[in-house]
Amino acid sequence: LRFVESGGGLVQTGGLLKLSCLAVESTLLIRPLGCSAQAPGKEHEAVECISSSADVSPYYADSVKGRFTISRDDAKNTVYLQMNSLKREDTAVYYCAARSSIFNSRSELEYDYWGQGTQVTVSS
Repeated sequence: LRFVESGGGLVQTGGLLKLSCLAVESTLLIRPLGCSAQAPGKEHEAVECISSSADVSPYYADSVKGRFTISRDDAKNTVYLQMNSLKREDTAVYYCAARSSIFNSRSELEYDYWGQGTQVTVSS
């Protein structure tokens, strides 16, 4: 499984972006999918959002709850991250990730497949 990410960029505080992750060479069906951020000079954050499957409500960390929405289109092998009301502290490289297991995890250490990352920069 390999991801191709797109949609990052520069946006002002309060703006929005939509990231896309296309899975190639495999299917996303039944896989938990997560989003994770790595701010400049820091380690990967724990997984901030998780989509278990298309018919289960996603999980969101408190830091992004109410602002970020993860969604998936399994027919297109694509997962999306809609980011609204962006803050300067959201500036990071964002990754999509998937597990081999069908069970969720909030630990980035338990995700097996990662995208290349896309830079999101929020300016004041």
